[in-house]
Amino acid sequence: MIPRYSRPEMVAIWSPQTKFRIWYEIEAHACDAMADLGVIPRENADAVWKAKDVEFDVARIDEIEAVTKHDVIAFLTHLAEHVGSEEARFVHQGMTSSDVLDTCLNVQLVRASDILIKGVEALLEALKRRAMEHKMTVRVGRSHGIHAEPTTMGLTFARFYAEMDRNLARLKAAREEIATGAISGAVGTFANIDPRVEEHVCAKLGLSPEPISTQVIPRDRHAMFFSVLGVIASSIENVAIEIRHMQRTEVLEGAEFFSMGQKGSSAMPHKKNPVLTENLTGLARLVRMSVIPAMENVALWHERDISHSSVERAIGPDATITLDFALARLTGVIDKMLVFPQNMLDNMNKFPGLVMSQRVLLALTQAGVSREAAYSMVQRNALKVWEERTDFREELLADKEVVEALGVEAINEKFDMDYHTKNVDVIFKRVFGES
Repeated sequence: MIPRYSRPEMVAIWSPQTKFRIWYEIEAHACDAMADLGVIPRENADAVWKAKDVEFDVARIDEIEAVTKHDVIAFLTHLAEHVGSEEARFVHQGMTSSDVLDTCLNVQLVRASDILIKGVEALLEALKRRAMEHKMTVRVGRSHGIHAEPTTMGLTFARFYAEMDRNLARLKAAREEIATGAISGAVGTFANIDPRVEEHVCAKLGLSPEPISTQVIPRDRHAMFFSVLGVIASSIENVAIEIRHMQRTEVLEGAEFFSMGQKGSSAMPHKKNPVLTENLTGLARLVRMSVIPAMENVALWHERDISHSSVERAIGPDATITLDFALARLTGVIDKMLVFPQNMLDNMNKFPGLVMSQRVLLALTQAGVSREAAYSMVQRNALKVWEERTDFREELLADKEVVEALGVEAINEKFDMDYHTKNVDVIFKRVFGES
Protein backbone atom coordinates (compact mmCIF):
# COMPACT_ATOMS: atom_id res chain seq x y z
CA MET A 1 0.00 0.00 0.00
CA ILE A 2 1.21 3.54 -0.65
CA PRO A 3 2.78 5.38 2.34
CA ARG A 4 -0.02 7.97 2.37
CA TYR A 5 -2.45 5.36 3.71
CA SER A 6 -0.06 3.28 5.79
CA ARG A 7 1.04 3.08 9.41
CA PRO A 8 4.50 1.79 10.32
CA GLU A 9 3.56 -1.03 12.71
CA MET A 10 1.32 -2.76 10.18
CA VAL A 11 3.70 -2.11 7.28
CA ALA A 12 6.51 -3.78 9.22
CA ILE A 13 4.59 -7.06 9.37
CA TRP A 14 4.72 -7.28 5.58
CA SER A 15 8.32 -6.22 5.05
CA PRO A 16 10.70 -8.71 3.37
CA GLN A 17 12.84 -8.72 6.51
CA THR A 18 9.89 -9.79 8.66
CA LYS A 19 8.88 -12.45 6.15
CA PHE A 20 12.36 -13.94 5.98
CA ARG A 21 12.66 -13.84 9.77
CA ILE A 22 9.46 -15.89 10.07
CA TRP A 23 10.68 -18.30 7.39
CA TYR A 24 13.87 -18.72 9.36
CA GLU A 25 12.03 -19.41 12.60
CA ILE A 26 9.84 -22.03 10.91
CA GLU A 27 12.91 -23.83 9.56
CA ALA A 28 14.87 -23.55 12.81
CA HIS A 29 12.02 -24.80 14.99
CA ALA A 30 11.41 -27.66 12.55
CA CYS A 31 15.09 -28.63 12.85
CA ASP A 32 14.80 -28.60 16.64
CA ALA A 33 11.79 -30.91 16.53
CA MET A 34 13.48 -33.28 14.09
CA ALA A 35 16.60 -33.38 16.27
CA ASP A 36 14.47 -34.20 19.32
CA LEU A 37 12.92 -37.05 17.32
CA GLY A 38 16.37 -38.31 16.27
CA VAL A 39 15.75 -37.62 12.58
CA ILE A 40 18.68 -35.22 12.21
CA PRO A 41 21.79 -34.67 14.36
CA ARG A 42 21.36 -32.25 17.25
CA GLU A 43 24.50 -30.34 16.27
CA ASN A 44 23.03 -29.56 12.87
CA ALA A 45 19.84 -28.22 14.45
CA ASP A 46 21.86 -26.12 16.87
CA ALA A 47 23.98 -24.77 14.02
CA VAL A 48 20.89 -23.32 12.36
CA TRP A 49 20.40 -21.04 15.36
CA LYS A 50 23.75 -19.39 14.60
CA ALA A 51 21.71 -17.23 12.24
CA LYS A 52 19.26 -16.06 14.93
CA ASP A 53 20.70 -12.54 14.97
CA VAL A 54 21.37 -12.33 11.24
CA GLU A 55 19.86 -9.49 9.24
CA PHE A 56 18.98 -11.38 6.09
CA ASP A 57 20.17 -9.68 2.94
CA VAL A 58 17.06 -9.12 0.82
CA ALA A 59 19.08 -8.03 -2.18
CA ARG A 60 21.19 -11.20 -1.98
CA ILE A 61 18.08 -13.39 -1.79
CA ASP A 62 16.62 -11.57 -4.79
CA GLU A 63 19.89 -12.15 -6.64
CA ILE A 64 19.74 -15.89 -5.98
CA GLU A 65 16.05 -16.03 -6.92
CA ALA A 66 16.83 -14.39 -10.24
CA VAL A 67 18.72 -17.61 -11.05
CA THR A 68 16.65 -20.25 -9.21
CA LYS A 69 13.25 -18.70 -10.02
CA HIS A 70 12.16 -20.02 -6.60
CA ASP A 71 11.87 -17.78 -3.56
CA VAL A 72 12.09 -20.45 -0.83
CA ILE A 73 15.12 -22.11 -2.43
CA ALA A 74 16.76 -18.69 -2.74
CA PHE A 75 16.20 -18.10 0.95
CA LEU A 76 17.51 -21.54 1.95
CA THR A 77 20.63 -20.95 -0.15
CA HIS A 78 21.21 -17.63 1.59
CA LEU A 79 20.62 -19.25 4.98
CA ALA A 80 23.28 -21.86 4.19
CA GLU A 81 25.70 -19.02 3.43
CA HIS A 82 25.37 -17.97 7.07
CA VAL A 83 25.10 -21.38 8.72
CA GLY A 84 27.46 -23.34 6.48
CA SER A 85 26.46 -25.74 3.74
CA GLU A 86 27.38 -28.85 5.74
CA GLU A 87 25.63 -27.67 8.89
CA ALA A 88 22.53 -26.61 6.90
CA ARG A 89 22.12 -29.83 4.92
CA PHE A 90 19.18 -31.00 7.02
CA VAL A 91 17.27 -27.72 6.87
CA HIS A 92 13.86 -28.15 5.19
CA GLN A 93 14.09 -31.94 5.69
CA GLY A 94 10.87 -33.54 4.46
CA MET A 95 9.21 -30.15 4.02
CA THR A 96 7.71 -28.44 0.99
CA SER A 97 7.65 -24.75 0.13
CA SER A 98 4.02 -24.30 1.13
CA ASP A 99 4.85 -25.45 4.65
CA VAL A 100 6.94 -22.31 4.95
CA LEU A 101 4.86 -19.95 2.83
CA ASP A 102 1.45 -20.79 4.23
CA THR A 103 2.54 -20.96 7.84
CA CYS A 104 4.34 -17.64 7.46
CA LEU A 105 1.33 -15.99 5.83
CA ASN A 106 -0.89 -17.06 8.69
CA VAL A 107 1.59 -15.76 11.25
CA GLN A 108 1.51 -12.42 9.47
CA LEU A 109 -2.29 -12.39 9.32
CA VAL A 110 -2.52 -13.20 13.03
CA ARG A 111 -0.15 -10.36 13.86
CA ALA A 112 -2.13 -8.07 11.57
CA SER A 113 -5.32 -9.17 13.32
CA ASP A 114 -3.90 -8.15 16.68
CA ILE A 115 -3.25 -4.64 15.40
CA LEU A 116 -6.70 -4.45 13.81
CA ILE A 117 -8.35 -5.64 17.02
CA LYS A 118 -6.65 -2.81 18.90
CA GLY A 119 -7.86 -0.43 16.20
CA VAL A 120 -11.48 -1.52 16.53
CA GLU A 121 -11.26 -1.32 20.32
CA ALA A 122 -9.97 2.27 20.13
CA LEU A 123 -12.81 3.17 17.76
CA LEU A 124 -15.33 1.62 20.15
CA GLU A 125 -14.00 3.75 22.99
CA ALA A 126 -14.44 6.91 20.92
CA LEU A 127 -17.96 5.96 19.80
CA LYS A 128 -19.03 5.16 23.35
CA ARG A 129 -17.71 8.43 24.71
CA ARG A 130 -19.54 10.45 22.06
CA ALA A 131 -22.71 8.40 22.54
CA MET A 132 -22.74 9.18 26.25
CA GLU A 133 -21.98 12.82 25.57
CA HIS A 134 -24.93 13.20 23.19
CA LYS A 135 -27.28 10.65 24.69
CA MET A 136 -30.19 13.10 24.76
CA THR A 137 -29.12 15.49 21.98
CA VAL A 138 -32.27 15.43 19.88
CA ARG A 139 -32.06 15.31 16.11
CA VAL A 140 -34.45 14.23 13.39
CA GLY A 141 -34.23 10.69 12.12
CA ARG A 142 -34.38 10.24 8.38
CA SER A 143 -35.59 7.49 6.10
CA HIS A 144 -34.98 7.76 2.35
CA GLY A 145 -33.17 11.01 3.24
CA ILE A 146 -36.50 12.51 4.35
CA HIS A 147 -37.42 13.66 7.86
CA ALA A 148 -39.02 10.81 9.77
CA GLU A 149 -39.28 11.03 13.57
CA PRO A 150 -37.04 12.41 16.31
CA THR A 151 -34.08 10.39 17.55
CA THR A 152 -30.90 11.45 19.35
CA MET A 153 -27.30 11.89 18.30
CA GLY A 154 -26.41 9.53 21.11
CA LEU A 155 -28.47 6.79 19.50
CA THR A 156 -26.69 7.42 16.21
CA PHE A 157 -23.31 6.91 17.88
CA ALA A 158 -24.70 3.94 19.84
CA ARG A 159 -25.84 2.08 16.74
CA PHE A 160 -22.42 2.55 15.18
CA TYR A 161 -20.90 1.27 18.43
CA ALA A 162 -23.09 -1.84 18.34
CA GLU A 163 -22.13 -2.49 14.73
CA MET A 164 -18.42 -2.14 15.46
CA ASP A 165 -18.78 -4.33 18.54
CA ARG A 166 -20.16 -7.07 16.30
CA ASN A 167 -17.20 -6.47 14.00
CA LEU A 168 -14.83 -6.93 16.92
CA ALA A 169 -16.36 -10.35 17.59
CA ARG A 170 -16.11 -11.20 13.89
CA LEU A 171 -12.47 -10.11 13.78
CA LYS A 172 -11.56 -12.20 16.80
CA ALA A 173 -13.24 -15.19 15.18
CA ALA A 174 -11.36 -14.48 11.94
CA ARG A 175 -8.09 -14.36 13.86
CA GLU A 176 -8.89 -17.76 15.34
CA GLU A 177 -9.85 -19.07 11.90
CA ILE A 178 -6.56 -18.05 10.34
CA ALA A 179 -4.26 -19.07 13.21
CA THR A 180 -3.22 -22.46 11.83
CA GLY A 181 0.02 -23.79 10.44
CA ALA A 182 1.00 -26.74 8.30
CA ILE A 183 4.31 -28.61 8.21
CA SER A 184 2.91 -31.69 6.48
CA GLY A 185 5.18 -32.09 3.45
CA ALA A 186 4.28 -32.78 -0.16
CA VAL A 187 0.51 -33.23 -0.64
CA GLY A 188 0.04 -33.07 3.13
CA THR A 189 0.44 -36.75 4.01
CA PHE A 190 3.36 -36.43 6.48
CA ALA A 191 5.08 -39.18 4.48
CA ASN A 192 8.50 -37.56 4.88
CA ILE A 193 8.04 -35.61 8.10
CA ASP A 194 6.63 -36.52 11.49
CA PRO A 195 3.37 -34.78 12.49
CA ARG A 196 5.06 -33.94 15.78
CA VAL A 197 7.31 -31.52 13.91
CA GLU A 198 4.23 -29.58 12.83
CA GLU A 199 2.91 -29.57 16.39
CA HIS A 200 6.21 -28.22 17.70
CA VAL A 201 6.55 -25.48 15.07
CA CYS A 202 2.95 -24.34 15.49
CA ALA A 203 3.29 -24.20 19.27
CA LYS A 204 6.39 -22.02 18.95
CA LEU A 205 4.63 -19.65 16.54
CA GLY A 206 1.35 -19.40 18.44
CA LEU A 207 -0.63 -21.38 15.88
CA SER A 208 -2.72 -24.55 15.90
CA PRO A 209 -1.84 -27.42 13.56
CA GLU A 210 -4.10 -27.49 10.53
CA PRO A 211 -6.28 -30.62 11.03
CA ILE A 212 -5.89 -31.65 7.40
CA SER A 213 -3.90 -29.83 4.76
CA THR A 214 -3.15 -30.88 1.23
CA GLN A 215 0.02 -29.19 0.12
CA VAL A 216 -1.56 -25.94 1.26
CA ILE A 217 -3.65 -24.72 4.15
CA PRO A 218 -7.30 -24.66 2.99
CA ARG A 219 -8.17 -21.27 1.55
CA ASP A 220 -11.71 -21.15 2.91
CA ARG A 221 -10.00 -19.86 6.06
CA HIS A 222 -8.50 -16.95 4.17
CA ALA A 223 -11.77 -16.27 2.37
CA MET A 224 -13.50 -15.92 5.73
CA PHE A 225 -10.71 -13.67 7.04
CA PHE A 226 -10.78 -11.23 4.15
CA SER A 227 -14.58 -11.26 4.10
CA VAL A 228 -14.56 -10.03 7.70
CA LEU A 229 -12.15 -7.26 6.73
CA GLY A 230 -14.60 -6.32 3.98
CA VAL A 231 -17.50 -6.16 6.42
CA ILE A 232 -15.51 -3.94 8.78
CA ALA A 233 -14.62 -1.67 5.87
CA SER A 234 -18.31 -1.42 4.98
CA SER A 235 -19.13 -0.46 8.56
CA ILE A 236 -16.48 2.24 8.41
CA GLU A 237 -18.12 3.57 5.27
CA ASN A 238 -21.52 3.42 7.00
CA VAL A 239 -20.26 5.83 9.67
CA ALA A 240 -18.42 7.97 7.12
CA ILE A 241 -21.50 8.40 4.94
CA GLU A 242 -23.56 9.61 7.92
CA ILE A 243 -20.95 12.20 8.83
CA ARG A 244 -20.65 13.34 5.21
CA HIS A 245 -24.40 13.87 5.11
CA MET A 246 -24.36 15.75 8.40
CA GLN A 247 -21.66 18.11 7.13
CA ARG A 248 -23.60 19.19 4.04
CA THR A 249 -24.15 22.96 4.14
CA GLU A 250 -27.94 22.71 4.21
CA VAL A 251 -27.78 20.12 7.03
CA LEU A 252 -24.70 21.00 9.12
CA GLU A 253 -25.63 18.92 12.16
CA GLY A 254 -22.07 17.69 12.55
CA ALA A 255 -18.70 18.10 10.88
CA GLU A 256 -15.14 16.91 10.79
CA PHE A 257 -12.77 19.02 12.87
CA PHE A 258 -11.18 21.73 10.74
CA SER A 259 -7.70 22.51 12.03
CA MET A 260 -5.93 25.86 12.10
CA GLY A 261 -4.30 26.48 8.74
CA GLN A 262 -6.31 23.78 6.98
CA LYS A 263 -7.58 24.65 3.50
CA GLY A 264 -10.79 23.24 2.06
CA SER A 265 -10.42 24.27 -1.57
CA SER A 266 -7.74 25.66 -3.84
CA ALA A 267 -10.37 27.86 -5.50
CA MET A 268 -12.95 28.72 -2.82
CA PRO A 269 -11.54 29.89 0.52
CA HIS A 270 -14.87 29.46 2.32
CA LYS A 271 -14.94 25.67 1.86
CA LYS A 272 -14.82 23.12 4.68
CA ASN A 273 -15.00 19.78 2.91
CA PRO A 274 -15.48 16.37 4.61
CA VAL A 275 -12.25 15.08 3.09
CA LEU A 276 -11.45 12.53 5.80
CA THR A 277 -14.76 10.72 5.60
CA GLU A 278 -14.76 10.90 1.81
CA ASN A 279 -11.32 9.32 1.96
CA LEU A 280 -12.70 6.59 4.23
CA THR A 281 -15.38 5.78 1.66
CA GLY A 282 -12.65 5.27 -0.91
CA LEU A 283 -10.45 3.19 1.41
CA ALA A 284 -13.42 0.95 2.20
CA ARG A 285 -13.67 0.17 -1.50
CA LEU A 286 -10.02 -0.87 -1.56
CA VAL A 287 -10.44 -3.26 1.36
CA ARG A 288 -13.58 -4.82 -0.11
CA MET A 289 -11.65 -5.30 -3.34
CA SER A 290 -9.79 -8.17 -1.64
CA VAL A 291 -12.91 -10.18 -0.78
CA ILE A 292 -13.83 -11.68 -4.15
CA PRO A 293 -10.24 -12.73 -5.03
CA ALA A 294 -9.94 -14.36 -1.59
CA MET A 295 -13.10 -16.33 -2.24
CA GLU A 296 -11.90 -17.33 -5.69
CA ASN A 297 -8.70 -18.65 -4.10
CA VAL A 298 -10.68 -21.38 -2.33
CA ALA A 299 -10.95 -23.55 -5.45
CA LEU A 300 -7.45 -24.86 -6.18
CA TRP A 301 -6.46 -27.78 -8.38
CA HIS A 302 -6.18 -31.10 -6.57
CA GLU A 303 -3.71 -30.91 -3.66
CA ARG A 304 -2.15 -27.64 -4.74
CA ASP A 305 -1.62 -25.03 -7.39
CA ILE A 306 -0.26 -21.49 -7.01
CA SER A 307 -3.08 -19.47 -8.52
CA HIS A 308 -3.75 -18.11 -5.02
CA SER A 309 -0.16 -17.03 -4.42
CA SER A 310 0.03 -13.88 -6.51
CA VAL A 311 -3.35 -12.77 -5.15
CA GLU A 312 -2.32 -13.12 -1.53
CA ARG A 313 0.99 -11.34 -2.04
CA ALA A 314 -1.14 -8.29 -2.91
CA ILE A 315 -4.27 -8.53 -0.78
CA GLY A 316 -2.52 -9.63 2.41
CA PRO A 317 -0.59 -6.41 2.92
CA ASP A 318 -2.95 -4.10 1.04
CA ALA A 319 -6.15 -5.04 2.86
CA THR A 320 -4.67 -5.11 6.36
CA ILE A 321 -2.57 -1.95 5.94
CA THR A 322 -5.50 -0.04 4.45
CA LEU A 323 -7.99 -1.18 7.08
CA ASP A 324 -5.57 -0.36 9.88
CA PHE A 325 -5.17 3.16 8.52
CA ALA A 326 -8.93 3.55 8.03
CA LEU A 327 -9.73 2.47 11.59
CA ALA A 328 -7.23 4.98 13.00
CA ARG A 329 -8.53 7.75 10.75
CA LEU A 330 -12.18 7.12 11.70
CA THR A 331 -11.28 7.03 15.38
CA GLY A 332 -9.71 10.47 15.01
CA VAL A 333 -12.73 11.78 13.14
CA ILE A 334 -15.15 10.56 15.83
CA ASP A 335 -12.94 11.79 18.64
CA LYS A 336 -12.78 15.36 17.30
CA MET A 337 -16.11 15.52 15.49
CA LEU A 338 -18.07 18.75 15.90
CA VAL A 339 -21.76 18.41 16.79
CA PHE A 340 -24.27 21.25 16.38
CA PRO A 341 -27.36 20.62 18.55
CA GLN A 342 -29.08 23.90 17.67
CA ASN A 343 -28.82 23.12 13.96
CA MET A 344 -30.40 19.76 14.68
CA LEU A 345 -33.39 21.44 16.28
CA ASP A 346 -33.59 24.04 13.52
CA ASN A 347 -33.61 21.33 10.86
CA MET A 348 -36.32 19.40 12.65
CA ASN A 349 -38.47 22.53 12.80
CA LYS A 350 -38.13 23.46 9.12
CA PHE A 351 -41.55 21.87 8.81
CA PRO A 352 -42.88 22.68 12.29
CA GLY A 353 -44.34 19.74 14.14
CA LEU A 354 -44.46 17.46 11.10
CA VAL A 355 -42.34 14.75 12.73
CA MET A 356 -45.21 14.08 15.16
CA SER A 357 -47.59 12.83 12.47
CA GLN A 358 -47.51 9.18 13.57
CA ARG A 359 -48.47 10.07 17.15
CA VAL A 360 -51.52 11.87 15.86
CA LEU A 361 -52.36 8.99 13.53
CA LEU A 362 -52.20 6.47 16.36
CA ALA A 363 -54.18 8.70 18.70
CA LEU A 364 -56.98 8.97 16.13
CA THR A 365 -57.18 5.21 15.69
CA GLN A 366 -57.25 4.78 19.48
CA ALA A 367 -60.06 7.33 19.59
CA GLY A 368 -62.18 5.13 17.34
CA VAL A 369 -61.36 6.49 13.88
CA SER A 370 -60.59 3.88 11.23
CA ARG A 371 -56.95 3.73 10.16
CA GLU A 372 -57.82 4.73 6.60
CA ALA A 373 -59.81 7.76 7.73
CA ALA A 374 -57.20 8.71 10.36
CA TYR A 375 -54.39 8.52 7.78
CA SER A 376 -56.35 10.75 5.41
CA MET A 377 -57.06 13.29 8.17
CA VAL A 378 -53.40 13.50 9.20
CA GLN A 379 -52.00 13.49 5.68
CA ARG A 380 -54.15 16.34 4.42
CA ASN A 381 -52.83 18.55 7.20
CA ALA A 382 -49.27 17.31 6.78
CA LEU A 383 -49.30 18.14 3.08
CA LYS A 384 -50.21 21.74 3.87
CA VAL A 385 -47.09 21.94 6.02
CA TRP A 386 -44.98 20.50 3.18
CA GLU A 387 -46.41 22.86 0.60
CA GLU A 388 -47.07 26.05 2.57
CA ARG A 389 -44.55 25.78 5.46
CA THR A 390 -47.32 26.20 8.01
CA ASP A 391 -47.33 24.74 11.52
CA PHE A 392 -48.61 21.16 11.78
CA ARG A 393 -50.11 21.61 15.23
CA GLU A 394 -51.96 24.74 14.14
CA GLU A 395 -53.30 22.95 11.09
CA LEU A 396 -54.60 20.13 13.27
CA LEU A 397 -56.18 22.55 15.73
CA ALA A 398 -57.95 24.23 12.80
CA ASP A 399 -59.26 20.91 11.49
CA LYS A 400 -62.71 20.42 13.03
CA GLU A 401 -62.75 16.69 12.30
CA VAL A 402 -59.45 16.14 14.10
CA VAL A 403 -60.46 18.33 17.06
CA GLU A 404 -63.78 16.54 17.31
CA ALA A 405 -62.03 13.18 17.49
CA LEU A 406 -59.18 14.12 19.86
CA GLY A 407 -59.86 17.44 21.55
CA VAL A 408 -57.50 20.40 21.83
CA GLU A 409 -55.64 19.18 24.91
CA ALA A 410 -54.94 15.76 23.40
CA ILE A 411 -53.65 17.33 20.19
CA ASN A 412 -51.27 19.60 22.12
CA GLU A 413 -50.05 16.66 24.17
CA LYS A 414 -48.94 14.85 21.02
CA PHE A 415 -46.16 17.42 20.47
CA ASP A 416 -44.17 16.56 23.58
CA MET A 417 -40.59 15.78 22.44
CA ASP A 418 -39.88 13.66 25.53
CA TYR A 419 -42.21 11.03 24.10
CA HIS A 420 -39.55 10.12 21.53
CA THR A 421 -36.66 9.86 23.99
CA LYS A 422 -38.37 7.96 26.78
CA ASN A 423 -36.68 4.65 25.90
CA VAL A 424 -33.20 5.92 25.17
CA ASP A 425 -31.97 4.54 28.50
CA VAL A 426 -33.39 1.12 27.64
CA ILE A 427 -31.55 1.09 24.32
CA PHE A 428 -28.31 2.28 25.91
CA LYS A 429 -28.46 -0.54 28.46
CA ARG A 430 -28.89 -3.02 25.64
CA VAL A 431 -25.89 -1.62 23.79
CA PHE A 432 -23.51 -0.70 26.59
CA GLY A 433 -24.84 -2.72 29.53
CA GLU A 434 -25.31 -1.29 32.99
CA SER A 435 -23.08 1.71 33.60
